[in-house]
Amino acid sequence: MLRLVAGRIVSSIGTLLFVGLALFALTRSGPGSPARIVLGTDATAEQIAQFEQAHGLDRPFLSQYAAWLGDVTRGDFGKSFVTGRDVAAEIANALPVTLAIVLFAFLIALVFGIGVGVLAALKPGGVFDRVSRFAAVLGLSIPAFWLGIVLIRFLAVDLRLLPPGGYFPLSAGLKLHLQSILMPSLSLAVYYIAVLARMTQASLQDTLRGDYVRTARAMGLSARQVVFYALVNALPPVVNLAALSFGYMFGWALIIEQVFNIPGLSRALLNAISQRDFLLLQGIVFLFTAIFVVANLSADLINRVLDPRQRAAA
Repeated sequence: MLRLVAGRIVSSIGTLLFVGLALFALTRSGPGSPARIVLGTDATAEQIAQFEQAHGLDRPFLSQYAAWLGDVTRGDFGKSFVTGRDVAAEIANALPVTLAIVLFAFLIALVFGIGVGVLAALKPGGVFDRVSRFAAVLGLSIPAFWLGIVLIRFLAVDLRLLPPGGYFPLSAGLKLHLQSILMPSLSLAVYYIAVLARMTQASLQDTLRGDYVRTARAMGLSARQVVFYALVNALPPVVNLAALSFGYMFGWALIIEQVFNIPGLSRALLNAISQRDFLLLQGIVFLFTAIFVVANLSADLINRVLDPRQRAAA
């Protein structure tokens, strides 16, 4: 078991190293030197050479990558060539905002997605099953940004129940904080509620048709116990999908933040792109990659706990 866990961790680190190398190469593949962007078009060749030497841009590519990677392992993403500000500090300021929205959306998606999927699987063909199927199709079809605009119109403009945009940190009060992230999180969660509900229903229905479930019922186990054990065995594909959904949520959150005018990572990323601030761009994209890799690693470890076959193979 420990060997497999160590193998997955090593594989995850390898993925991060490869993505970091590709990202480092892509951000430097554009025409011109960062010195030209910072110093302007009137900079002389001597000034550009001095800038590149001062920031290590005159070193070989792999040497630059190794130095950047070493700094990243210590939590240092460097300083922006454009603004001069610390990249890690900028990310640290914006990350809690995006993380609050994503975590709340993920919690909503888990609770309602798995809950609806279980209820629909227990009574296939019933009214709730048909309604949930129709709702899932709607959830999969509605773009998150459009749903966000609709929520702003009805909940903020017409009913005035929630603020139309902006963000209040938890330090401003729990009520204001939840009000500011509720609509963005709902806009983000609806699609994944539908995805998780359909996966949970399909996986649980398939599990309930298993021979060991019929044996459990014949042995006199209560319906609640049977459903519980079947759900545990049906969860591995749901856990995998949930991990992927958590990673994808960060990508969609960038769009949702623009709809609700939230100063999260989307604003920092757009500024980095528009200003060609590739150190900040590298840091944000590398962070998203790390979150995605950690989420999938966590799903693998959870599945080894849930699935006895994986534990036996280990």
